[in-house]
Amino acid sequence: MREFGGFHDAIWAIAGSRAKLVLQYFQNRGISRRKRELASQREYQVVTFDCYGTLIDWETGIQASFKQALRDLELNQSEEAKVFDLYEEEEKRIEALKPYRSYRTVLSEAASAAAIRFGKNIPKELSTLLAEQLPGWNPFPDTNPALERLAGKYKLGILSNVDNNLLTGTLKHFNIPFDLVVTAEQVRSYKPGRKHFEEAQRIIGDKDWLHVAASLYHDIEPASKLGIESVWVNRKKLIAGRNYLGLAREVENLTQLADWLAPSELTASG
Repeated sequence: MREFGGFHDAIWAIAGSRAKLVLQYFQNRGISRRKRELASQREYQVVTFDCYGTLIDWETGIQASFKQALRDLELNQSEEAKVFDLYEEEEKRIEALKPYRSYRTVLSEAASAAAIRFGKNIPKELSTLLAEQLPGWNPFPDTNPALERLAGKYKLGILSNVDNNLLTGTLKHFNIPFDLVVTAEQVRSYKPGRKHFEEAQRIIGDKDWLHVAASLYHDIEPASKLGIESVWVNRKKLIAGRNYLGLAREVENLTQLADWLAPSELTASG
């Protein structure tokens, strides 16, 4: 029995030793993979963002403005949503027209066109409210913490479809300064046109660049066509967009972006 017991113990000792080797092998593979991921995160030198809808909670802000302007019409929720959808369609259409119009003009013309299509007199107050309230719309809760993490490792920029003075008001909501800002007023064009990206490329030069945005239409699609790597911030968890060329990653919020690009010690060891 003692011999059998000794043999039994020897077998378990060998098995335990092999188990440790196997465990160590997979641990080393995990560490190596993590090192490769961290290395790839640092290949970018510049990270740019769309502003409204990506950094700023544009939808909550603009819908509140619509509700305020339309309160006397006593529209139901479905009707309010219809007006908003019409406005979004008209904004895209008008931004694509030539010659270039200021964003304040786009707001006014889009609101008027949406009113005509809806068939009711929408107060002129709507376009005024949109321009007045836009600089006061708030960042998403994850925006400033993520920007603060990223600012320590990358040059940061904004590519925005608004006028200079409107963006100036919005910039006060951010805790960090941006190294580069490109507005529609500067390039006299609106995304998804090329000019924002071309101007950003001129400023950035040969540095490795990543663009981050929530809008497939305004940002991810044109970035893909121009060969610019991008990250889609899919806050609504939509299913479209995964097949764009150059789409480096998809995240649900900016916290996930910062965890990837600027991992904390806790994130890096996890």
